[in-house]
Amino acid sequence: MSEALLQASSLYAGYGKMTVLHDISFEINSGEIVALVGSNGAGKTTLLRALSRIIPSAGEIKFKGHALEKLTPEQVFGLGLVQVPEGRQLFEAMTVEDNLLMGTYRRRDQSKIRSDLEKVYTLFPILKTRRKQLSGSLSGGEQQICAIGRALMAAPSLLMIDEMSLGLAPIIVAQLLEALLEIRKEGVTILLVEQDVFSAFQNADRGYVLEIGKIIRSGSAKELVNDPEIRRAYLGI
Repeated sequence: MSEALLQASSLYAGYGKMTVLHDISFEINSGEIVALVGSNGAGKTTLLRALSRIIPSAGEIKFKGHALEKLTPEQVFGLGLVQVPEGRQLFEAMTVEDNLLMGTYRRRDQSKIRSDLEKVYTLFPILKTRRKQLSGSLSGGEQQICAIGRALMAAPSLLMIDEMSLGLAPIIVAQLLEALLEIRKEGVTILLVEQDVFSAFQNADRGYVLEIGKIIRSGSAKELVNDPEIRRAYLGI
């Protein structure tokens, strides 16, 4: 059996003396869309920060066979582990196209960069229409699309998206979920981190449920979305 693209084992992380994540173990295989769901405060963003090495952690994280514990965030980014942060965090005084190109700051392959830019514009035509517009003037949905496009310009192997659907209209969320399937076809593995269980599991292969810093459930997306306890806790059914 081939090694997982990303594997976390016995992971603990937090802020100062406060431990948020407790003994987290999970894996993501190449080509998957994996959903990580949990309510606000469950530790989802903390987990992404630990994986990206923005905060320290105890335990083991392996990505593409590399141990990440002693790497800097920039080194992890250079390996192809790329995050779309909650809240988009665009450079609002810069144009859409300049924001997209910020994703390429570690790359030197100019012809491939231009090719990837056209791929992003094909995937998200609204970005081409808005390419000379300041990103701060975009709608919330357009900003989320721009943030995902910027991450794609970094040529990720694993794209981690934090709260993609937060504050967006259902029609925009549906468009973004469809786009994830196209992104996967391009060879990018996806970790989708969401409070919205229905959105998270709609196109995912597998999922994990995080509660108070611990993984309490895992399985196929279909199994999880039909789990009576999860439906009661997260869908009110």
